[in-house]
Amino acid sequence: MADPPEPANNAAGAAGTRYDGFTMEPVGESRDESRSEGRDADALADAYRDELVRRIARARPTDGTAEPLPGLHFARGSHHREPVHGVSFPSFCVMAQGTKVIHLGEDRYRYDPYHYLLTTIELPIVIQQVEASPERPYLGFQLELDAALVASVMLEAGMPSPRRDAGSARAIDVSPLDDSLLEAAVRLVRLAEAPPAEARVLLPLVKREIIFRLLAGAQSARLRHLAVLGGQADRVARAIERLRADFDKPLRIESLAREVGMSPSAFHGHFKAVTAMSPLQFQKQLRLQEARRLLLGEDLDAASAGYRVGYEDASQFSKEYKRLFGEPPMRDVQRLREGGGGSAVRDGLTASPRPVEQRLPGSTRIYQTGVPRDEKTRASL
Repeated sequence: MADPPEPANNAAGAAGTRYDGFTMEPVGESRDESRSEGRDADALADAYRDELVRRIARARPTDGTAEPLPGLHFARGSHHREPVHGVSFPSFCVMAQGTKVIHLGEDRYRYDPYHYLLTTIELPIVIQQVEASPERPYLGFQLELDAALVASVMLEAGMPSPRRDAGSARAIDVSPLDDSLLEAAVRLVRLAEAPPAEARVLLPLVKREIIFRLLAGAQSARLRHLAVLGGQADRVARAIERLRADFDKPLRIESLAREVGMSPSAFHGHFKAVTAMSPLQFQKQLRLQEARRLLLGEDLDAASAGYRVGYEDASQFSKEYKRLFGEPPMRDVQRLREGGGGSAVRDGLTASPRPVEQRLPGSTRIYQTGVPRDEKTRASL
């Protein structure tokens, strides 16, 4: 077989022609095409983000939240807000404009139009809107994630489930929003303005696509834990359910660990890996959030509110309340009422932690909060 010919020593070769034995490819031209494609992709991503801003702003012309389609929540805010205590729920969250910071235990998660937030278990969190103004309001959406739907997509895509003895994944994190996930997010938001029949048919398909892309992305392990029963994350979820049901009762780690089939030391380690706090810290946050809701919603005095959530010592209650919220109970309530923050708490940013409906494994939520769904029981992320 004859040797392949040498590349010609011509102007093209001098300009950087590459010879690979079969073809002659102008390297400079290839690089120019690559740069051009990159610019086109960036322009398309910017156009998608602008479209998200326009569509959510139309759906929410004033500050607040709305649910234009089942499980899809839009939110708008025009002002910086002090940290608000709430309860997360399994969801995929995208910011069209503005920035939010989520605090879980000692961890801090910041997300913006270039990053998405994923949460997989209901947790007591602190939310702060840090970039918002009347001219450029915070605009975003939150899509509820159903464990059964996640499991269905995994099965259809042939994705393996995590082992039952797999380690625990933190139940919340932030990752870059790639182009394919951004495009799917835009098609989801478009359905809020689509004819009802079109939205009804396409919404399940777009949800499945988003879940598939999340499963194929950086937070795959975290999302898979939502769909899998029997692993360490599920045991932690069952422990959280018990803590929420009995938040006002004394906490016995040994009994709780035995109930979920773990040793006390293993239970403590896995619980903190998922929730970023110890079981005792978790219970304390539930108690204090409920006490704050009672102080605002039922006009109780501090001692009565503390007793209702499980504190026998009023001074200990006041001390821990101040440590979490920054002010003693009655001063904090007065400040919230004068500043209008009390309505945010009553609207469900701090909801009663006690569940009123137990659900079967694999359902949308591990439990529901004590306030009916149409009273906005959960935090807008």
